[in-house]
Amino acid sequence: MSRFAFYLLVGLLMLIGVGLTAYRHISFDVPWVPGAQQKVWDIEAQVAFTATGGPVKASLALPENQKGYSVLTENTASSGFGLSYLDDLPGRRAEWSIREAAGSQLLYYTVTMLESDNATPAAIKRLPAPQEVSWERPYDTAAAQVIDQARERSADSFTFARELIKQFDNQRQGENARLLLTQFERPELMLRLLNEAGVSARLVSGLSLEDGRRRQTVSSWLQVFAETPQGNEAVEVDAAAEDINTDWVLINPETGKQGEPDNLLLWEGRGAPMLEVEGGVNSRVSFSMIRHNEPAAVAVRNKLANDELLNFSIHSLPLEEQALFKTILLIPIGALVVVLLRVLVGLKTSGTFMPVLIALAFIQTSLVTGLIGFLLIVATGLVIRSYLSRLNLLLVARVSVVIITVIAIISIFSVLAYRFGLNAGLTITFFPMIILSWTVERMSILWEEEGPKEVLKQGGGSLLTAVLAYLAMNNPWVRHLTFNFLGLQLVLMAFILLLGNYTGYRLLELRRFKPLTED
Repeated sequence: MSRFAFYLLVGLLMLIGVGLTAYRHISFDVPWVPGAQQKVWDIEAQVAFTATGGPVKASLALPENQKGYSVLTENTASSGFGLSYLDDLPGRRAEWSIREAAGSQLLYYTVTMLESDNATPAAIKRLPAPQEVSWERPYDTAAAQVIDQARERSADSFTFARELIKQFDNQRQGENARLLLTQFERPELMLRLLNEAGVSARLVSGLSLEDGRRRQTVSSWLQVFAETPQGNEAVEVDAAAEDINTDWVLINPETGKQGEPDNLLLWEGRGAPMLEVEGGVNSRVSFSMIRHNEPAAVAVRNKLANDELLNFSIHSLPLEEQALFKTILLIPIGALVVVLLRVLVGLKTSGTFMPVLIALAFIQTSLVTGLIGFLLIVATGLVIRSYLSRLNLLLVARVSVVIITVIAIISIFSVLAYRFGLNAGLTITFFPMIILSWTVERMSILWEEEGPKEVLKQGGGSLLTAVLAYLAMNNPWVRHLTFNFLGLQLVLMAFILLLGNYTGYRLLELRRFKPLTED
């Protein structure tokens, strides 16, 4: 492979890995640090009405993902009622139904909302067209004069809406404004006037979030859309665009103040009724809410529980398999440590990646217990292996005997540890028996061919590498990042490829030049 193709491959791996990692953080709010907390709101909607004795159907608007908030979980409580979630209507709705009911009825809907700066707003597929408005005399004349005055003092639909509402301020009310207020409620009146003037707008329902509040009600807000070249016709809007909020604004119909307060949750944002009840009277909906902090990992898991992309990630697996992969994904970190120490430092080890497997065992046993267990097993195994070498056995038979011997040593040490009350010694069973057996065999051959000095050099190098790999793999930040950001595996691969291309001196080889410095 040419150098250009090699560096191109490394660059692509690095770019894809960084991109996937950044995408997961930005789109799914996966935190960079372990133990991060995120603010979560638990909101309960209580629907109350009096059933008249026949069939009942109750429909409640449900919140959607929006700027600053995203839906985590939702559930309902409705004794005896059937329940369906409807997504084909304007906005999401919950619909309860029952064949026959009489008297007071209570229905509950609870949603958990996550405060998130990266929340993706729900799609606005089409702007609402201005509705045709009919006026009775003399309200038609008053409405026309109010609209004309506001249009003279405005430049676009947003400023027109603000100037229109100012005319109904208590200190600036004229005769026309007072006349219209005797016939219509202020929010409904503002919407009628905007539609009469050809401005696309609708009334939406917002809930002010305050920790620990009970029996709260929603407030009406004007959602005013920007003017379009098509005039009064509805146009498509790209809801995935980042600047979607520049296409419309929220305006308080009481004060004319433009902008969405930080603590406002748009419960119904499509201009549909908040609550509709068939077969009941005196219907109303009230809200209770409480805010609390939740570990970011739990919040993200709940947020992505039904996301299709999640079905291709580790989090979609059962918890037992997730726990397994949480350890497996640490192996590339250990491999990187081995490559650094062998390629750049020049440290010798007994086996290429045996230290990584030993480091995995240290994670299960703890470092001190693992080191003691490893030294005891290998030392005892070497003594027994020295006797086997005198029997002149074939390689396969000799290694098989060593495997059985290692298993017996581990069993004996575990029983002794239990008898003496050393529960930590029981974890010695986590050591990879086959790897230990080959380690004993390799060190025994090395002892016979190279002498004890080389055994200590490679054995010490293996232990040092295993300890450093353990420290890197057992770091809470590393465990969090490798499990939650799979793109980092590609970054590690790219870095290891670069290290594999290194052909310079190793640090330990520089000792050969020490006499030159003395001269």
